[in-house]
Amino acid sequence: MSNKTLSVIIPVYNERDNLLEILEKVKNAPIPHMEIVIVDDVSTDGTRELIREKVEPMVDKVIYHEKNTGKGGALRTGFMAATGDVVIIQDADMEYDPDEYPDVVNPIFEGKTKVCYGSRFMKQRARGYIANRLANKGLTFLSNLMTHQKLTDMETCYKAFDRELIQSIDIEEKRFGFEPEITAKISKMGIKIPEVPISYYPRSMAEGKKIGFFDGLRALHCIWHYSR
Repeated sequence: MSNKTLSVIIPVYNERDNLLEILEKVKNAPIPHMEIVIVDDVSTDGTRELIREKVEPMVDKVIYHEKNTGKGGALRTGFMAATGDVVIIQDADMEYDPDEYPDVVNPIFEGKTKVCYGSRFMKQRARGYIANRLANKGLTFLSNLMTHQKLTDMETCYKAFDRELIQSIDIEEKRFGFEPEITAKISKMGIKIPEVPISYYPRSMAEGKKIGFFDGLRALHCIWHYSR
């Protein structure tokens, strides 16, 4: 890994109860050189005030959106603000484990690839609510069909990119359509996307999960639209 730096992009929307805990886990991740970039997408539950009071001194950059743009918009902002050699996405919930960053980013640091996804469904028993698992499998299958990838988890949060690569891509989707959009656009560049197994600790809608039925419909549109 040498002296290369990892930029961790954390899009935040109404995560007051989880943000400090996930941030501590990120800061303790086994990565020697790390830049943490938080993008608050106009939270309304006190998250923005928490960031100003406690989080700003703990991270490298905080960007406050003046208009809610969704996860895709927050990621676009975060990617453009990143300065590390490699960029990884970290949701502000507790579903993914930052201790596994090296598994996802080392293939890029080592020059083996420019993109790597962490799969929740490789070499472990599938976790998560059955409807979400089935939707993910269906969307991943259709995405593979259009992009000629061989992914097991297109919808995963843990996507890592060479920074210059991700900054060169125009991200258009505002919400969770980012996942099929970025997969399609990278595929059009002739890049095969490797996966590594990661852990997963799913939360329910009652616990704050934000993706829903209409996001699935939008994902179907994005698979078709961006893969043409």
